[in-house]
Amino acid sequence: MSGKGKGPLAGVRVLDLTSVLMGPYATQIFADLGADVIKVESPSGDTTRFIPPGPDASRGAMFLNVNRGKRSIVLDLKQGEARAALLKMAESADVFIHSMRSSAIGRLGLDYAALKAVNPKIIYANLYGFARSGPYRDYPAYDDIVQAASGIVDLQARLSGGEPTYAATVIADKVAGLTGAYSVIAALYAREKTGIGQEIEVPMFETLVSFAMVEHLCGSLFVPPQGPPEYPRATSEARRPYRTADGYIGVMIYNDKHWRAFFDALGNPKWSQNPMFASMRSRTQNIGTVLAKVAEVIETRTTEDWVELFRQAHIPATAIKSLTDLLDDPHLVETGFWQERETLEGTLRFPGIPTTFSETPGAIGDPGPALGGESLDVLREAGFSAEEIADLQARGAVRTAA
Repeated sequence: MSGKGKGPLAGVRVLDLTSVLMGPYATQIFADLGADVIKVESPSGDTTRFIPPGPDASRGAMFLNVNRGKRSIVLDLKQGEARAALLKMAESADVFIHSMRSSAIGRLGLDYAALKAVNPKIIYANLYGFARSGPYRDYPAYDDIVQAASGIVDLQARLSGGEPTYAATVIADKVAGLTGAYSVIAALYAREKTGIGQEIEVPMFETLVSFAMVEHLCGSLFVPPQGPPEYPRATSEARRPYRTADGYIGVMIYNDKHWRAFFDALGNPKWSQNPMFASMRSRTQNIGTVLAKVAEVIETRTTEDWVELFRQAHIPATAIKSLTDLLDDPHLVETGFWQERETLEGTLRFPGIPTTFSETPGAIGDPGPALGGESLDVLREAGFSAEEIADLQARGAVRTAA
């Protein structure tokens, strides 16, 4: 294996045919952890390139961040010469990952069988909307669509007066991207033990249904069901940040120890003796009433007063922070989470790698690359001669940065 970077995945080479956010987020993780990620783009480029803001119209802020540490090669895969070039590159790659529908990657002649024929040890990962074994296989899918299909939107409606809403973050893309990342890494580990490559399928829909059902399957785990698929604490209308005397606070009085500490801090008022507060089971069965009582109490003191009380009682609590607040959050500043880099795009502030490794730490790479910025380097490394590269350029099969 060859590659660049440092980290636990140093030496792993990834051919990345993903676009938008799900796949690029997975491969951003690979790049952060040291893999050599070669972003294979069409002549028009990843659509995320063009989402503002940013001084370069072809590299907006989201693209610069989620494609950091990668190299870009432009191949027009509708041309046979470009397909042949990609297959040659695959001979020395460890991972091939794409985010096209199964029918689309098949039309390009780049399914698992084609890649396995040139490299039996390759890890081939499909990241797309719906599993190819079901009737939704060819439906287009983006984050909003999968949120709606997977139950997330319906769950959000429970907290917004019945009005369906999307989560205010692209949760489907990112959960599926994380799932793709750990799946590929697991397959690489298996290959190190067995010497055998394999194909992976990570469908967004199934991934998000699994994600939602971790807590919400509840009584429907049993056949016949002992209750609906819903975790009452999470969907209670009373489950929301509590209003204080001067603002809001996030509080999680969860286990029996927390509740005893909470009541002790309040002087064990008479209402705290109600049996519904006695155990996890009774609190869950009366969750709406329980949380409504907490809300009533929280409104009697200021946010600062409550934060101090909960800290002393070792009850999880925090003031409500905005994303702007996080840019100067004292904990994130002290841990070095934010990393500033001087680049051709100016000074950029990247969110750091959230995981740490004592012996093989990763590193934030350069901002997302120019379209085709490393086309020539990648081809040379794959063994193409100057004449072969010139021929590919003349045919329009490969393109370089303007």
